[in-house]
Amino acid sequence: MPESNLSFFGRLSVAFGSFFAILGDGELAANVRGLREGHFPAAASSVPTPAPAAAPVAKPEPKPAPSVVKESTPEAALQLLGLLQRNARFIDFVEEDIKHYSDADIGAAARIVHEGCRATLRDHFTIRPVRSESEGARITLAPGFDAAAVRLTGNVVGEAPFTGSLTHRGWRVEEVKLPQLVKTHDARIVAPAEVEL
Repeated sequence: MPESNLSFFGRLSVAFGSFFAILGDGELAANVRGLREGHFPAAASSVPTPAPAAAPVAKPEPKPAPSVVKESTPEAALQLLGLLQRNARFIDFVEEDIKHYSDADIGAAARIVHEGCRATLRDHFTIRPVRSESEGARITLAPGFDAAAVRLTGNVVGEAPFTGSLTHRGWRVEEVKLPQLVKTHDARIVAPAEVEL
């Protein structure tokens, strides 16, 4: 399936993977924000040849350094995944082959997973809407609006100001309250195997 036409579950997988990677790496988060604002890494260019000694040489403008993407440390993402598994059986639900279950069975399981995921997010994150207006409200975005906080969809032509309908208020994490881990904890074990005696 082409990447431009991912299924809902494909997009969900990419969203969760990206969320955990960004959560675990502040520099990656800053780079993603820069990309969403339209700041792309500058390509390396050749050094201009200086003019003859008799002519004055203008100082070249300093070029911004390209963003360097580093490998993220996954501990915080793994910790969150472990909390979602413990409180909502999230991994069990996602890894289950549900094609043989009825919609009613899937809905009943999803209700339990939803309740546990919601409790986990509320316990460990302070999340607020990006926009305060109600969904469906008409809003105007002034020039210089935060492109990382507002994504334009539909027929985007020209430059701000833009007027449109708010289809999603967005979410912003204001505080993260993950528990501290001891050094001997292996964050890769998000759910230990269980053996009943």
